[in-house]
Amino acid sequence: MNKRRLKLEDNERRVLAPYALFSDASRGRAHKEAEPRYRTAFQRDRDRIVHSAAFRLLEYKTQVFVNDAGDYYRTRLTHTLEVAQIGRTLARALGANEDLVETICLAHDLGHPPFGHAGEDALNQLMSDHGGFNHNHQSYRVVTKLERRYRNWPGLNLTIESLEGIAKHETSAARRAFSEISQETGPGVEAQIANISDELAYNAHDLDDGLQAGLIRMEQIAELDLWRQVVDRANWQGATLDDVSRHHIIRELVGMLVDDVLGESQRRLSRLKPDSSLAVQLHGEPVVCHSAAQLKQVSQLKDFLFHKMYRHFRIVRMQTRAEHFLEALFSSYVKQPLQLPDDYRAKLDDESLHRVVADYIANLTDRSALHEFQQLFDPITRP
Repeated sequence: MNKRRLKLEDNERRVLAPYALFSDASRGRAHKEAEPRYRTAFQRDRDRIVHSAAFRLLEYKTQVFVNDAGDYYRTRLTHTLEVAQIGRTLARALGANEDLVETICLAHDLGHPPFGHAGEDALNQLMSDHGGFNHNHQSYRVVTKLERRYRNWPGLNLTIESLEGIAKHETSAARRAFSEISQETGPGVEAQIANISDELAYNAHDLDDGLQAGLIRMEQIAELDLWRQVVDRANWQGATLDDVSRHHIIRELVGMLVDDVLGESQRRLSRLKPDSSLAVQLHGEPVVCHSAAQLKQVSQLKDFLFHKMYRHFRIVRMQTRAEHFLEALFSSYVKQPLQLPDDYRAKLDDESLHRVVADYIANLTDRSALHEFQQLFDPITRP
């Protein structure tokens, strides 16, 4: 029996709120193994994700801008780290289990294919007659099946709580695809924190990238209530937005949104008075969320980003190119599976051809997908 882990578990019991998920009460793992000596169960989960191959590949996967668009823009990896940072802040303030929140945040995009949402949409369309494709479902598939790091089991053998957090941080409709996860309960506080941290991060930081790239003009964004509110909070009155001012305003925006989530969540938790994580999971309504007024402004920002940034011709061109690459790769692999690497062809004994191809493509980075395309279709490039 290790005193260091017991001390960490005891500290959770003393510090965290009663509605948190406690690591010493974990329901365990699918494959039994010895408890870690110096870490809690959730800390071990977090570390396994950080050391996974899928996590490293996020460095070269698109957030909005394709990897070759420039060095400044966010990738899936930097986005994931930003989500985890916001998640830890919210967890600490709300008395939730910070290690579990970080685990869910770090894992939430492991299954994302190359080329961002354009890649996901393309794969979903190509898989429409074969079960579809969803990056959250693929993340769950990565940690339970596709990562191969242990001799005795597939996946990372995460705790049940981490797996449920990964599955349940999405909408209730999307969660129904996880047949092995209980549908009788909703997400706990930790999964709810991960979900809103993801949304908060991509709204604020996509705006940052759009401004930096010149896709969004000041006269356009000045129409948003949220923008006017944040520039007032930042005490910024300039006519042009230099880099330092942009950083300051985006930082204030994140802080303002975090403040709102904390205020509204604390109000809801005070009304509910949950004495356990199960009480939150059975509640039926989210307890971690924006206030109604702020939610309206966030919805306006999302609508603005959709029309002014995600539908900007430069982004659409990148997305269309990405869809062309993935459609060509998918069709070529399905037509001739012998083009797949040996370890993926070996999976065809247990999985359908289309699912194996989707797994292979989802594992590619922007760079490796472009390289594959060149090898298959460029007559000059040698395979």
